[in-house]
Amino acid sequence: MGKVYNWFQERLEIQAIADDISSKYVPPHVNIFYCFGGIVFVCFLVQVATGFAMTFYYRPSVADAFASVEYMMTQVNFGWLIRSIHRWSASMMVLMMILHIFRVYLTGGFKKPRELTWVTGVILAAVTVSFGVTGYSLPWDQIGYWACKIVTGVPDAIPVVGSQLVELLRGGTSVGQGTLTRFYSLHTFVLPLITAVLMLAHFLMIRKQGISGPL
Repeated sequence: MGKVYNWFQERLEIQAIADDISSKYVPPHVNIFYCFGGIVFVCFLVQVATGFAMTFYYRPSVADAFASVEYMMTQVNFGWLIRSIHRWSASMMVLMMILHIFRVYLTGGFKKPRELTWVTGVILAAVTVSFGVTGYSLPWDQIGYWACKIVTGVPDAIPVVGSQLVELLRGGTSVGQGTLTRFYSLHTFVLPLITAVLMLAHFLMIRKQGISGPL
């Protein structure tokens, strides 16, 4: 192991990177209320891991989606546990995100020079809600179907472009296979990629500017 470490150390100076990470100053006012953002990040990692595991059995088809979820819950070893963790972690992620936003707002963490950090956080909040909307419909049961129909029908109230947005979301004039395919693609590929990029930017700005002080 020593030779491997020395090989990387000689080329990448990994010890300097590790020292920089471990020696970052933490203000004395930081307490448990400043940990909500970190908990959101942990929940996201759990979501990625459990969601990836479920893709081995889930079938994004209006004819097979519900049956594949039922099979996962009843036949796959620990499938019920993985899906349950995914669902509960999603709820925990939303709750911790709300608490994190309140904490940042109440302690003035959105003020200069952290405006961009706040903006990326608000966008991340919107993306998190989008995770919930798209994931809720994937089992394609009665609740998921009607929730999908209602959500995709909301943009119809927008003047001029409303009907085009509805058709774009649904993949047609009505809710069906095109809608499920779009929601599955958004939930498993597009939204995780956007979240990863925004989180990286969010963390880098926090790293650069430090943790905000109390009021």
